[in-house]
Parts: sequence; C-alpha cells; structure tokens
Amino acid sequence: MKADEIRRRGVVELAAALDAGSLTSVEMVRAYQAAADRIDPQTGTYLSRFDDLALAAAEQLDSERAQGRVRSVLHGIPLGVKDIVATHEGPTTAQSLALDPAWGAAGDGPVMARLRAAGVIVLGKTTTMEFAIGFPDLRLHRIDDSASEAAKPFPLPRNPWGLDHWPGGSSSGTATGVAAGLFPAGLGTDTAGSVRLPAGYCGVTGHKPTFGLVAKNGVVPLGFSYDHMGPLARSAADCATLLNVMAGADPGDDTTVQRPAEDFAAGLDRGVAGMRIGVARSVTVDAGSASDAVAGCFEAALDALRAAGAVLVAVQFPLWDELGESCFSGLFAEAFAWHRDLLARRWDDYGVDTRRGIAQGALISGGDYVQIQRLRTLGRRRVAELFQSVDLIATPTTGTTAIRYGADPDRAARLRTLYTPPYNSLGLPAIALPMGLADSMPASLQLAGPAFADAVVLQAGAAFQHFTDWHLATPPLW
Repeated sequence: MKADEIRRRGVVELAAALDAGSLTSVEMVRAYQAAADRIDPQTGTYLSRFDDLALAAAEQLDSERAQGRVRSVLHGIPLGVKDIVATHEGPTTAQSLALDPAWGAAGDGPVMARLRAAGVIVLGKTTTMEFAIGFPDLRLHRIDDSASEAAKPFPLPRNPWGLDHWPGGSSSGTATGVAAGLFPAGLGTDTAGSVRLPAGYCGVTGHKPTFGLVAKNGVVPLGFSYDHMGPLARSAADCATLLNVMAGADPGDDTTVQRPAEDFAAGLDRGVAGMRIGVARSVTVDAGSASDAVAGCFEAALDALRAAGAVLVAVQFPLWDELGESCFSGLFAEAFAWHRDLLARRWDDYGVDTRRGIAQGALISGGDYVQIQRLRTLGRRRVAELFQSVDLIATPTTGTTAIRYGADPDRAARLRTLYTPPYNSLGLPAIALPMGLADSMPASLQLAGPAFADAVVLQAGAAFQHFTDWHLATPPLW
C-alpha cells in the first residue's frame, strides 16, 4: 500500500488492512514518519517524536501478528498523544517550563496502559496550549508585537487548512496531526471544548465522553470536575473503536463510574431513522454569534440528518449562557487550587496568558464556587428533562471557522462563538463532526446526548458520516 493511501485511511480501515495482510505496522509507521518530516515543521504538530521506539514497537507487533497473536483491533495502530498525558517513551511537559520534569516519570496512566496493552504505537507527544488552557499566547511566539518576555521554546501549532490560522486548543497538535495525515488518530483532553474545538477547526472528528467514563489519572489536570479525555480521529467509527479500549473505571480516579463494559462500535450501522434530534438554534445560530457561512453549513447538515430519517425538532436549551460562562469560572477556580504553589515558585516560567487565566481562580470565592456547583446541579436536572423529549441535541461546534492568528484580539467575543462549554459543565457526551467548508475552512456539527449515551452519540455521528463525506476531505497541506 502506498504511503499516501495509508495516510488517507482511518483506524478501522487500517486495522482491516493489517488483518488482511496487505499492510504492516512498520510500513504504517514509516509512512507517517516520512509525512511528519515534511509537514510537521509547518504545522507544529509534535513536541517530541519517538521514531526509534515507534519502529521497534511496530516490528514487535508485526512479529506477534505473524505468530497469530493479535491483541485487539488496535494491534499495530499508531497514535499521537497530547503532551499532558503521561507515556513511558518520554517526559510530559504540558508545553510549559513550569512543570517539574519529574511529573509523569512513572509513565503510562491507566488509559495509556490499556491502549498499549491493546497494541497501539505512540508516535510522539503533540502540542497543546500551556497546561491545556485554550488560547495561544501570541506574545510568546513573537506574533504579537507587544511581546515583553522571552519566547518559550515550544512550537506554535498551525492549521493545515490555512497555516496563518489557529487550529484550536488545547488539543491542537492531535487535531493537526489527524488532519494532515501524520497519524490516523490520537488522544486529547476537553475541559471547555479542547477536543471538539480543534477537531472542528481542523475538519476532523472529536468525541468528548461522558464525565466518569474514562479515567483521567496520568493526565496533568486543569479543572478536576470539568476535564475529560477523548479521542480525535477521521471518523466517529474510529472514535468508537478507541473508546472501547479507553473506557472503564480506575481506582486512581474516584470520579470514574463503575459500569458494565459496552461495545461502542456495535451499533454504528443502526442509523438515525426515527431518532429525535433537538435543534438548539436559539442559543447558537439565532443568537448572533455564528457567521452566515457556518449557519449555512449547519442547515445543510440538518438536511442530511433529516434525509437519513431523523426527526428534527426545535428546542430551548435551559441555562445555556449560565452553564457556558460558569464553566470557565469553575475550571479556573479548580486550576488555581492545583497551580497555587507552583505559580508562587515559578511565576516567570508560565506564559503571560496562562498565569493570568489561572490567577483569575483566586478571585472565585468559596461561595462563588458553591453557587457554580448548584447551577450545574440545576442544569443537569433541567437538561435531563429536555432529553425526555429528544434523543440528541444538535448545534454547530463553533459559530465561526478557525481564527486567523493576530486578527481578533477580542477574546470575550471569541468565547461567545464556542458552543462546547455547557457540556463540560454538565459532563454530557458530545461529538464534533466535519460538516462542510465555510470560506475555505472547516465547519463542524456538534451532537450531544444524555449521560452515558455515548453509543447513541457515536451512532448518530457514524450515520451522518455515512450520508456525507466531509470527514474524508484533506487540507491543501497534504
């Protein structure tokens, strides 16, 4: 199989080729490494690459396969891993000079251990925003002329659909790597949209699982009760395949929930015929925060769902603004709790925007934090009532396409275009799906469901991708 064909295929297709003997893991790894040699200097996808270790792992896994020992459907599949997730190949930096190099020295957390036991290969650690806080600090990369501090020694990730555009954060490198064909899938984390936002901006698929479904120990925390780990890949089917291995409680993370094992890929061919999908236009495209181009892509996506048999109904999403705005206050309060001592000792090693964001958490009083939690409880109850009348809720993932670097300094306005944070406040599953191009950049559909309805969310995502082919599109940089 030619290298370009390898790079165009998703996890499920590559696994089938491995099973058929038309492809080896070594061939895959070499194809992705050659692409990274050419493309990564432009996209800033990787913080570190583990070329020799990845090839050695591929050789071992090919040998096991030749002996009839296949660990799982992921046997021999390469991944990129966001650099707040500990792996035994190398250090975890969280893209910061402030993090102690000893953090994560023990190696794989439970999710990485499960994936490795299933046979995945780690190609490298991917770029993020510092400590997974969502926006890039352009002053530290000398894009903003107001820079007053020394640049930090980390790459600035760029969108393969337009190198002068931000790929979204904070799982930036994982999204650019999937979009540019540097690996078929990867790991990200999502505290206010950090899987779905870069997936949306880069034209790939990203799934935020239900809070408590996937263990987070072995991951540098941002907001303890808002953080989720999830997959980014080319398709919903690929995300489901990864989630089958990632899901499960772990005693090291007391927020995980003991549940029976579930095959998230089993129902992907059931479609959406008769499925009731609530369309939350009033809080998104009708609220003035979406561009006309994105709104047009959203209407076309709804038409595709309707043609596939879904029943679409307009819904009023309760407490949308409150849940979105309080997400940031709550996560910064939780971030400050973790970073407080480190900020005092390593203030200058943090980026300007990172330390300013985390320090906001010091201004959230105990009473404020209690009120935020009361709001979340009320929101869960009200949204659970909404889900008694619909199976899923549809919105765009974001109201605009990827932001051009240096073009829009109004962060308050930018935050209003993000339709991801309410689902972090609620802990509900949500998926970002490519739904077209708006002004030559990817636009994204978001489908969300009730707690632990991840299989239904993925099923609907797979149905949408059966009737559309936007997830197969490749960027100009290929």
